[in-house]
Amino acid sequence: SRSPRSIIIELKSRPRYRIPSCIFSISHLKSLHLENCTISLPRVFQGFKSLTDLSLKFFSSTNMDIQNLISFCPVLTNLILNYFEGINRLNIQAPELEYLNVVGDFEDIDLDAPNLKAAILFHYHKSKAYQSIPIAHDKESHVKKSLGSLSEIKTLGISSSFMKYLSKACILTKLPIMFTRLEDIYLTICFWDQRQVLTVCSLFQNAPNLKKLLMWSYPGSTCDQDQASIQELTLQMQMNHLITVSVNDFRGVDHEVHFVAKLLSWAPALEEVRIEWKGEMDRSMVITKLLALPRVSPRAKIIVT
Repeated sequence: SRSPRSIIIELKSRPRYRIPSCIFSISHLKSLHLENCTISLPRVFQGFKSLTDLSLKFFSSTNMDIQNLISFCPVLTNLILNYFEGINRLNIQAPELEYLNVVGDFEDIDLDAPNLKAAILFHYHKSKAYQSIPIAHDKESHVKKSLGSLSEIKTLGISSSFMKYLSKACILTKLPIMFTRLEDIYLTICFWDQRQVLTVCSLFQNAPNLKKLLMWSYPGSTCDQDQASIQELTLQMQMNHLITVSVNDFRGVDHEVHFVAKLLSWAPALEEVRIEWKGEMDRSMVITKLLALPRVSPRAKIIVT
């Protein structure tokens, strides 16, 4: 009998469905989508030699089972790991992987995916305080493990807490990886957090061909107004290829305005800064501030919606 090439299991109710081990013996599977499941590999797992598409959402498993599942899929090109339990360290070894989407509560990530073209890394913490997360003493090694495989990437999306995760290693240091092909960056960022701002600036410095930047402003929960701001940042950068910038959830506070000011002073080819207003401040006063900002590009327009 012919074995299936594609399996989709999406269950909406609890408890999680334990995937039967026989599914892991269908060696010619090309696509596997599982949702609301518990994944436990059989003791003997030969791998999915033809699997190119793996999507796991709302699932529980272990570090080793997920590591083995991924590494035993030698031609995997698309990988989605969203909302998982039982996994705190992700070790992703996938030589053909082109698209990666990770949303989860993890302590560490080790990426070995040299052909990655697009990555979404959305990191959050459900319970423990962020400060409890151990960071390797060798900070450069820590960043290389997380981002080393992304040197050929064209599109990168990262959350503010993943930025925090990186910023523990990178504050005031240069990122050890160049992203020469990176053209589009999507990120959520807390402009109140100078560590995150400096990490983002390190990323910009190492992405010389960046064309499009899309940001979501995320307010700090405990905000120290006296801390040094982006305004005092003396870092000078050239973002020669940056054409469009969007800032969503813009509240009009000085930290955000100062960051926009820096971008306008760094990007000679900039054509548009689009700002989606979400503030409770005096909008017209903030718009007046924004429009008065000096800009190095004669074509740069500021649009507030």
